[in-house]
Amino acid sequence: MQAVQLIAPGKPLESRELPSPRPAGDDVVIDVRAAGICRSDVHYRSGFPRVGPLPLTLGHEVAGVVATTGSDVVTVTPGMRVCVHYQVGCGGCQYCTSGFEQFCPEGNMIGNGRPGGYAQQIMVPERNVIPVPEAVPLDHAAVMMCSSSTSLHALRKGRLAPGESVAVFGAGGLGMSAIQLAFLEGATSVYAVNINPAKLTAAESLGAIPVDAAAAVAEIRVASGGVDVALDLVGSATVMRQCLDVLAPMGRAVAVGLTPDTIRVGPYTDMVSGEAELIGASDHLSSEIVELLDHAAAGRLDLDEVVQRSVPLEADAINAVLDDLEQFGDTVRTVIEPVPDPN
Repeated sequence: MQAVQLIAPGKPLESRELPSPRPAGDDVVIDVRAAGICRSDVHYRSGFPRVGPLPLTLGHEVAGVVATTGSDVVTVTPGMRVCVHYQVGCGGCQYCTSGFEQFCPEGNMIGNGRPGGYAQQIMVPERNVIPVPEAVPLDHAAVMMCSSSTSLHALRKGRLAPGESVAVFGAGGLGMSAIQLAFLEGATSVYAVNINPAKLTAAESLGAIPVDAAAAVAEIRVASGGVDVALDLVGSATVMRQCLDVLAPMGRAVAVGLTPDTIRVGPYTDMVSGEAELIGASDHLSSEIVELLDHAAAGRLDLDEVVQRSVPLEADAINAVLDDLEQFGDTVRTVIEPVPDPN
């Protein structure tokens, strides 16, 4: 089968011909119909954080159609439309059994520590396969595996309550979902912060108040006096600093994006005086994916503004998308379509 792989950090991805996966036990082989290209993949290509072993097929936003299954699979059958929860845990430790498989000591993330979806097929355990409602396009389901699910988890970690306000720093794939989900969770106002005018326009169409990143702190504080929850979906010391600076008393800043940078935090000035909280949000839960699929099927979560284009399973095309993401280009989310979904 065809796949596009990371061969070495700091180098372009390359197309490779690989053996097709052969399922056994509880394995499920999926024909990939859509694989989202996430900003995390830009980081992986650059070398931070390190992923592997290399060569590695990237891609952690995956949806498709079940091709074959192992002999122990009971809930999944060939032909089912499915998406993939990217955190593959052992299934038996305290974290897996309590629904926090992202902390499984033996866990691996597809496209990070095990083969991902930049390929014609992917193989994962049955417990990682989630049926996709007919009303949800597979390209939308794919990007929900990170863009939407990670945003929902971040809002939940920030304990967003009805009637509160939110600042979303980064109006890309995650940010466009975060805006809609914040309103679904009861937010009365959502500020979308970005450096790209096209993305701010898209965020405004979803009901957000657009804010240029250069003046974000002053503008948000003047308009609202500070927000209750601020999300760093970019991964930047500067952005995380802005998240802390726009908080109202008892506000919560949630770190989501990947960065090797560090920030300076004043224990009294930044935390104690306003009882502010700085919270980390790691990935998401499989249970949150089911919620999101229900929202999408009912029309409460619309990803038309998120999934904006598709490219074939070709290294040059995928590298060009990663280059554009690295430069904070106009496109929100691009999906790879090894075989376009006929629906």
